[in-house]
Amino acid sequence: MLSSKYVLSVIRQAVAVITLGGTCLSAQGADLLEVYRLALANDATFEAARHGFEVAQERSPQARAGNLPTVVLNGSNNVTQAQASFNGAPAVERNVSAWNWTLQLTQPIMRPQNILAYYESEAQVEAAQAQFAQAEQDMILRVAQAYFDVLVAQESVASAEAQLSAMEDQGVAARRGYELGTMSITDTHEAKSKAELARAQLIAAQNDLEVKQTELERLTNQPLDKLASLQPTVVAPQPQPADPKAWISQARDNNPVVRSQISALRAAGFTVTKTKAEFTWTLDFVASYGSNYSSGSASLPTDLETRITPATVGFQFSMPIFTGGLSSSHLREAYSNRDKLSAQLEETRRKAGSDARQAYAGIINGLAQTGALRSAVESGESSVKGNQAGYKLGIRINSDVLNAQQQLFASRRDLVKARYDTLLQGLKLKAAAGVLSEADVVAINGMLER
Repeated sequence: MLSSKYVLSVIRQAVAVITLGGTCLSAQGADLLEVYRLALANDATFEAARHGFEVAQERSPQARAGNLPTVVLNGSNNVTQAQASFNGAPAVERNVSAWNWTLQLTQPIMRPQNILAYYESEAQVEAAQAQFAQAEQDMILRVAQAYFDVLVAQESVASAEAQLSAMEDQGVAARRGYELGTMSITDTHEAKSKAELARAQLIAAQNDLEVKQTELERLTNQPLDKLASLQPTVVAPQPQPADPKAWISQARDNNPVVRSQISALRAAGFTVTKTKAEFTWTLDFVASYGSNYSSGSASLPTDLETRITPATVGFQFSMPIFTGGLSSSHLREAYSNRDKLSAQLEETRRKAGSDARQAYAGIINGLAQTGALRSAVESGESSVKGNQAGYKLGIRINSDVLNAQQQLFASRRDLVKARYDTLLQGLKLKAAAGVLSEADVVAINGMLER
């Protein structure tokens, strides 16, 4: 898990990099690590999660304050203007000035609900910390997903362009053969139809690339056209340990959402006990000192100036007798909320285990699919060459060449997608187990080339 201090330092470094050389990224291209650090500094979702964690951290000192002494200073200064009549005499003006101030100290001695509120807040902060860890992992996954999507979309555009070029070349060959009388007009029409289909696929691929680039730009707040791509010979690593049960078990215990739910359930337990304390008595130590002054009284015919300096020390006891059913309702609510969180925790554990199982299977199946697609590309290249040679010799027809070319380009595109999908599944597996960090971004970044 990345600490908040570390994340903040990374953000500061990223901001400095952007300020000093942000324009260089667009010109020279960017790799996954650079894009990730850009997203840390610019992604609004992660920024909101970071501030949310800062908000949650304040619950602990706020709850601690309920067990510490409080000192309050109160004061007032006023003038009373009145007309008063004494013993039937005519009314006279009576003006009286008065002021007072009081300094009061209160120290809780017996307030169990305040102590339990502090323990409750500590558990809530732990839950918020786990939620922020989840936000950090989500940040990595969202960046990797957007980054890989752009690379796959770029490969789709390149494949569609190459396919269109190949279809147009085949169309030229078909027209030449028709003019020479060696090919039928059907071959020309078929080649043209395939070329127009490839053109439509190219337009769709270009549109999809624009969408994927927009999503990446939303994360980084910066256009990034050139991205480092995966080296051709790189193979995604096998999961370690190579035991899906170990990953599932770790996910059920260490997934950030699970840890957050565990802390939330612990906080709910303190809430129940705190609510029970509403039925008990409380005791506070109270001390006060102050001064009161009055120039007289509007209700007396003579002015008697008074000045009093009181000082009091004592204990304040409170015992709830009847609250109209409010405390009982609070207790029932606390019990129900605890039971709800308990059920949610079990569901979260199951989901974390399921996510780990699916991600592990995604890696294994992705590696197998990658190997099969590599063979398919090699076979497709041989098939295209063979069909083109056979077409020139007249033993293959035009549709054979076109179909072989289509299959080859589709296999190349699927191979690229399978490689990136396998890497992403590896990140998802670590995220499910709660161990995904920037080190994993660095590891994948080492597999890329500009």
